[in-house]
Amino acid sequence: MRNAHATATVTGTRNPRRWLILGVISMAQLVVLLDNTVLNLAIPKLTEDLGATTADIQWMINAYALVQSGLLLTAGSLSDRYGRKRSLLVGLLLFGLGSLAAAFSQTSGQLIAARAGMGIGGALLMTTTLAVVMQVFEGDELPKAIGLWSAVSSFGFASGPLIGGVLLAHFWWGSIFLINIPVALLGCLAVAKLVPESKNPEGRRPDLLGAVLSTIGMVGVVYAIISGPGNGWTSASVLVPAGAGLLALAAFVRWELHIPHPMLDMGFFRNRRFNGAISGGLLVAFGMGGSVFLLTQHLQLVLGYGPLEAGLRTAPLALVVVALNVAGIGAKLLGKMGTAMTITVGMTLNATGLAAVALLGTPERGYGWMLAGLLIMGSGIALSMPAMANAIMTSIPPAKAGSGAGIQGTVNQFGSGLGVAILGAVLSSRFAALLPVGLGAGAAGSLHEALAAAPTPELRSQVHDAFAGGVRASQLIGALAVVAGGLLAGLLLRRAARSEAIAAAAPSEAEEESPSTP
Repeated sequence: MRNAHATATVTGTRNPRRWLILGVISMAQLVVLLDNTVLNLAIPKLTEDLGATTADIQWMINAYALVQSGLLLTAGSLSDRYGRKRSLLVGLLLFGLGSLAAAFSQTSGQLIAARAGMGIGGALLMTTTLAVVMQVFEGDELPKAIGLWSAVSSFGFASGPLIGGVLLAHFWWGSIFLINIPVALLGCLAVAKLVPESKNPEGRRPDLLGAVLSTIGMVGVVYAIISGPGNGWTSASVLVPAGAGLLALAAFVRWELHIPHPMLDMGFFRNRRFNGAISGGLLVAFGMGGSVFLLTQHLQLVLGYGPLEAGLRTAPLALVVVALNVAGIGAKLLGKMGTAMTITVGMTLNATGLAAVALLGTPERGYGWMLAGLLIMGSGIALSMPAMANAIMTSIPPAKAGSGAGIQGTVNQFGSGLGVAILGAVLSSRFAALLPVGLGAGAAGSLHEALAAAPTPELRSQVHDAFAGGVRASQLIGALAVVAGGLLAGLLLRRAARSEAIAAAAPSEAEEESPSTP
């Protein structure tokens, strides 16, 4: 259960500027999310202006993801030890400086290095924003605040392609990074003025070895996941970093269990509610990460929309999430149904929407049926994701909120990366199996290659159908993972609630049975 605490303000009363603080940290989070969504749109111009190869483009995207995922646990721990306000300021400064360097990069190598620097700032921001929410909100306001914090992610997902499309249509590619700088500067000023400092009063001594081991471990594992589909899961370039990463993570766990002030308190994993939310969250991140990755391909390569048109057609999903969280619907239902039921219902809706998109989003039926699926998905996300974050963060001591946010971010990054890799592999294998006989082995590499190898309109139509079948199969697997994650989290959280109720009732029963003393 969430410990009673007085960190909402120094005096123990609710901070009168708490909603303004939420707006400030949401702006800090939004700048990270926007950058991640707009970069993909700039790939053609980066290829032309910088002479970037396919490998360069992959590293421009992956350098950020690797650094951020590798540092999430460390960033969360540092914010607890040295102050969340300080971490927010450092994160915004690093992200702004990285964006400036990226905007004026002259070579692919410079841009890759700048993106890695932005990943450091992004790790600090992604963990610290949620930790600050836990410090300035409490009671019945906390679920609504987490819902609004979650809605920012959806708004970034919806607005990123639109903002990026407008900038790239009128300015050079560096503008997608320059737009981050005024937001970062305004964020620094607002954080310095409004956000109260908070930190864990215990354990100021840094856990340097733990930070090194966790970073090596996460970078190795995430790199293996990212490179697996392209290099082959059994290749040395995948197995070696995966093995090194797993060994480093095992050493990290052993080290954390034997030091007095660990970077990651392993006692978190003795909390059944925490384990339930983390276990279900991993499956949900797997299904959602892979399915959102497939959604853009579905819209562009199956239904035939351009990048900007596809971005506009994904917007309703995000806008539903934003609208329902701003209205506080998720928080109200959470209070009525409880955490376990809210997560189960939300993820079931989410999976239903995914299945509808997969089965009904065909060229023959058009966009209308897909829109219905997206709206159902958005409703499910609005219910379940804030409840999932609330379950994780309220099961740990408030003084260690940064570490909790780091764990949640790591689970999301790991699950999402695994979902993209595995569901992408399912798409490739299913596409190859459904291709017309006689096109040749090389045609299975991509839809573009298969279409180039098809000599007749009839064969090209069959190639399109094969790709649509691969997308459909992958999306259905993602839907199954989402509903399985929701059911697992709901089951484990219900068991945890029963255990907590029994433990709370035991002392009361013992007091009633003991004889009164004269």
